[in-house]
Amino acid sequence: MFYHDNKLQYPVRVDTPSPVFAKMLQQAIGGVEGEIRVALQYLFQSFGSRGPTKYRDMLMDTGTEELAHIQMLATAVALNLEGSPASVQEAAARENPMVAAVMGGMEPRQYLSAGMAALAADANGVPFNGSHVYASGNIVADMYSNVAAEATGRVLACRLFDMTDDPGMKDMLRYLIARDTMHQQQWLAVIEELGGYQANLPIPNSFDQGQELLEVSYDFFATGIDGIETPAGRWTSGPSLDGKGEYRVRRSVPFGEEPKLAPPSPSGYAQSQQMTGAAQAQSDTPITGRPSDEDRNL
Repeated sequence: MFYHDNKLQYPVRVDTPSPVFAKMLQQAIGGVEGEIRVALQYLFQSFGSRGPTKYRDMLMDTGTEELAHIQMLATAVALNLEGSPASVQEAAARENPMVAAVMGGMEPRQYLSAGMAALAADANGVPFNGSHVYASGNIVADMYSNVAAEATGRVLACRLFDMTDDPGMKDMLRYLIARDTMHQQQWLAVIEELGGYQANLPIPNSFDQGQELLEVSYDFFATGIDGIETPAGRWTSGPSLDGKGEYRVRRSVPFGEEPKLAPPSPSGYAQSQQMTGAAQAQSDTPITGRPSDEDRNL
C-alpha cells in the first residue's frame, strides 16, 4: 500500500523559466539515467525480494523516495513551461503550435500531448519503456545494478546543474545530487554487510563453481592482431578478486570448429536453392555479363 503527501519532498522554484531546460529535465525523468527507471527498479526488486525482510523494506523506502523525485522534476518542468516568455506561450496557442514549440525550444509533445507539463519520456521525447529496469532476484547483482544506476543518474544531474544559471533549479539539483551520493553508498553498504565483494564473487556465489570451465575462469583474452599490445592492468596478473584463482593473459584463439548447420526446414520457407543445394551450383556458374535471349524477353 502507498500513501502520499500533498507537499513536495524538497522545494522546487523556477526564477527564470526556460522551455529549453524543461526539455533537458525530461532526461532526468524518463531517460535511461532517470528517476522513473530507478523508482521502478527499486520497487520491483522489493516486490520480488526473498530472504531478510530488511532489504525488501529498504528497497521499498528508496523506491518510494524516487517517486517523490519524479514529482519534483515534473513540477520543475511545468514551472519552466508555464512561466516561459509570453511570446512562446502566445505562439504555442496559435494555429501551428508544433512549429511555435520547436522555435521556443520546448519539446512539442509537452504542449501537444501534456498541455504544458512533463512527459514520461526522455529529452528526445522517446517514451519510457522499462527495458532498463533490472530486478534479478539476486540481491548482490541487483545492488551492483543500483550502484550503476545511481552513478549515471548523478552524472546526469551534475551536467544539468552546469546547464542552468537559475538559482532555484540549481538548489533542487543540489538536493538530488546529494541523494544520489547517499544511494550509491547505500547499495555498496549492503554488499559490504553481506561480506564484501570477495565473499560475493562470482555472482551468484550459490552456484557450484566446479561446474564451470575453470580453465578459462580467470583468463583475459587478448584479441588484438599481431603487433597490438595487450592492455595490461590489475586484470592481467596477480590473484583474482575473489581469491580463487590467478589472472593471466591468453591469446584468443578459436576453441571450436567452423559451424555446420543442417539444410533449412521446408516449413521455414527458405529459398528452394537453399534447400536443394542449387544455390552453390548457381554460384559456380560463370557470369558473362550478357543477358540470355530468355532474359531479354522478360
